[in-house]
Amino acid sequence: MYFAKAIFRHFILSLITILLTMPASAQNASLWLSTVNRKSEFELQKETIPFAENTTTGQQISIDDTKTFQTIDGFGFALTGGSAMLIKAMSPAARTALLKDVFASDGNNIGVSYLRLSIGASDLNQSVFTYDDMPDGETDPSLKKFSLSQDMNDVVPVLKEILAINKNIKILSSPWTAPCWMKTNNNIKGGQLKPEYYKVYADYFVKYIKAMQQQGITIDAITIQNEPLNDRNTPSMQMFAPEQATFIKTALGPALKAAGIKTKIVLFDHNCDTPEYPMSILADPEAAKYVDGSGFHLYAGTIDAMSEVHEVFPAKNLYFTEQMIIERNGTTIGMPVERLIIGATNNWSKNVLLWNLAADQNNDPHTNDGGCPICQGAITIQGDQFSKNIAYYTIAHASKFVVPGSVRVASTKSDKLPNVVFKTPDGKMVMIVVNVNGRRQNFSITYKGKYAATSLGSGDVGTYVW
Repeated sequence: MYFAKAIFRHFILSLITILLTMPASAQNASLWLSTVNRKSEFELQKETIPFAENTTTGQQISIDDTKTFQTIDGFGFALTGGSAMLIKAMSPAARTALLKDVFASDGNNIGVSYLRLSIGASDLNQSVFTYDDMPDGETDPSLKKFSLSQDMNDVVPVLKEILAINKNIKILSSPWTAPCWMKTNNNIKGGQLKPEYYKVYADYFVKYIKAMQQQGITIDAITIQNEPLNDRNTPSMQMFAPEQATFIKTALGPALKAAGIKTKIVLFDHNCDTPEYPMSILADPEAAKYVDGSGFHLYAGTIDAMSEVHEVFPAKNLYFTEQMIIERNGTTIGMPVERLIIGATNNWSKNVLLWNLAADQNNDPHTNDGGCPICQGAITIQGDQFSKNIAYYTIAHASKFVVPGSVRVASTKSDKLPNVVFKTPDGKMVMIVVNVNGRRQNFSITYKGKYAATSLGSGDVGTYVW
């Protein structure tokens, strides 16, 4: 009996060793599927897809993991003040359930790894504020009145709970405006930053980063101005490229360096129709030496503008920092996955951030006279109840498996089956693909001389993992 048990144990250990060392090309791929009719929303399919020889069907998507591109920082949402307010108002148990669903990576949770914050209020706060508001006619050039008090009500407590779930989450922060007393029009909406306050405003960024650090929150990157060419939001502020370049090289860059702050500076933070904005600053060596990269939205222009910037300045990083997804006019899951998850990463973006994490059933809260009344959250919150919208599943198709440190690798480009492929730090392969054909599409995933035959219905999205 002893020898029989020993032989059986040896057999099991040998089998485990074989399975663990089996080359990826001989394994099966799992499929997480979202269908255009929403009957399946990022659901793991029961049947796996084997890699085998001579099993090609339809079009082939060939993968070459020896050709690598950018490293991924993460995927996620904007944690607006309004989002944080709604989440903070939930009961502790309901709030924990929501935050684990979004930020934990085990089970069916989606492992969001990147967040965007507003520095002061955005247009999706209940009211407008900066961290140094003064009565009309008064200024505070020494920033003695600087305070995170508004964010201490909701953003900071919610962030601490998120960090307890995922301590490594990356955070990018963006201001919608400087304090009114620093601006040419002394108004929360529009106007520009007065040159005499460039150094003061740089100190404002330093104070913000340090104040968040005191709360245990590390700001990985900042953009200098959300949508610097848009003065219609409440709040908002214009900052044209020459002014942004001057602000960086004379004020912000030196201030961060003097303070020993490693937070990255990201340019622009606006639409893909104006790549010349960041390129003009990157062409200025005195400004560019402080800059990590450029951020883009896609409310105008085409996503290949990011590659245009990369081709001229390949040493600088690219980030996709905002896009709103509204479920109207026949919006389906394949549309944003193709445009943003596949589109941005195939054009060198290190991340994808959607706008925004949460709103209520009326798309509230938002500011008056320039806030966004149509901005739906990825999550809709009603009291302690929450439901998931297309934006949630769009990010889920990448965030759960394409963890920070993953690298984009080469794959066959296709008009009918747009796709992007990543290799994770632990050696897994992740392919995200959309069928934009008008009918079901058969295709084969080709990897290391083996083939996995599969298919997707028209408009469906698949994340394949092996």
